[in-house]
Amino acid sequence: MTNKTQTGSNINTREIVLQILSEVLEKGGYSHLIIKAALDKYAYLEKNDRAFIKRLSEGTIEQKIRLDYIIDSFSKTKTAKMKPLIREILRMGTYQICFMEKIPDSAACNEAVKLAVKHGFSSLKGFVNGVLRSIARGKEQIDYPDPEKETARFDSVYYSMPQWIVSRWLKAYGEKQTEQILQGLLQTRPVTIRRNTTQEEWNGLVEKWKECGIQVHRSELYADAYEVSGFDRIETMSGYQNGRFMIQDTGSMLITDFARIRPGDRVIDVCAAPGGKALHAAFLTGENGQVEARDLTEYKTSLIEENLARSGFGNVAIKVWDATQEDADSIEKADVVIADLPCSGLGAIARKGDIKYRLKEEDIEQIASLQRTILSVVQTYVKPGGILLYSTCTLTVEENEANTEWFLQNFPFQLEEEQTLFPGNSHSGETTDGFYMARLRKGPSGQPGAE
Repeated sequence: MTNKTQTGSNINTREIVLQILSEVLEKGGYSHLIIKAALDKYAYLEKNDRAFIKRLSEGTIEQKIRLDYIIDSFSKTKTAKMKPLIREILRMGTYQICFMEKIPDSAACNEAVKLAVKHGFSSLKGFVNGVLRSIARGKEQIDYPDPEKETARFDSVYYSMPQWIVSRWLKAYGEKQTEQILQGLLQTRPVTIRRNTTQEEWNGLVEKWKECGIQVHRSELYADAYEVSGFDRIETMSGYQNGRFMIQDTGSMLITDFARIRPGDRVIDVCAAPGGKALHAAFLTGENGQVEARDLTEYKTSLIEENLARSGFGNVAIKVWDATQEDADSIEKADVVIADLPCSGLGAIARKGDIKYRLKEEDIEQIASLQRTILSVVQTYVKPGGILLYSTCTLTVEENEANTEWFLQNFPFQLEEEQTLFPGNSHSGETTDGFYMARLRKGPSGQPGAE
């Protein structure tokens, strides 16, 4: 993983990671987009080289708070005062030393020095080398905050989560649940896929994958969910191009299932991109049902169209629509409305590690207000006796339970069931993103739902 890759090219994988970190942590780019663009650009690299780029960039972003604490413990110049490029070189070097056992400490130090020199910081090569070698020697004796006396600060540093978020979770869920959330958000997320074909054809696909060295594990959380690993690029797997499976988090599948969609139902998904829940709904409602998948922009609906083209479903219509604006033609036309709304995204941090750094506490109330606006509009689309499925991929009371309570006080629906999925909290040992979901039934002729 040094200057020459396994392909024999002169591409420096650490240089690519440094570029990613600069774009995300210094310039505010979105990590999942920046990393994907880099991996697409260097798709010709060996599998192990691309895996190294992904691991080091995602890990450094994910562990930024803890890495800065470690660096600041060994450096007289604190990370906040460092030149941005040197800060990122030290972060990625520290991550390799503390979290990547297969990388020799000497390699992490030497390659960091080379990067500093290459980028015109020869005068700081001694500083970079000294800090990283000190960390390598002292990484087992780092003095973290006292977890008993400073619980929020310890959790913030050790699990690399902004302290204001930790404090909120401690207040809402208590110490034990908060620790499970923090641990769960640091767990490696497997790629999960949903079966989108007959069981017989699926069994044949699984056999093909196994012959290619791909591991397939059936989820215990949802019958049609499978974890897959050992592949190079998922789009080259048999069955991908013709839509025999869809990439979707298991928690997302559980949300669609929670809506209790029946064969023949008409479903409107009001914020559908990239289309996972809408296409799952199309699978559940069958050829006699209908799904309308909507989102705000043509770019977002193009993501749905791309997945729909692979899926082969003929019962899905796609529409560009602002969910805050009422569609008079849709009033009381849907058996089920899926409202998986824009949110603060705290449950999806494991996949988008920069969310926790860009979100501000004051943003939460603004987002919750937007959600209430959308709910006020889309509840009109539900037929009497029909279902409104409200969900988010976050873990805040304002966006979840409080919004549901507000909704029930203002509209003729009854709460049938609500559930929160916490990361790292599965009895089967599996972990999903964090989700909240509430199934709300509309009463007949505008009356509250029946018991």
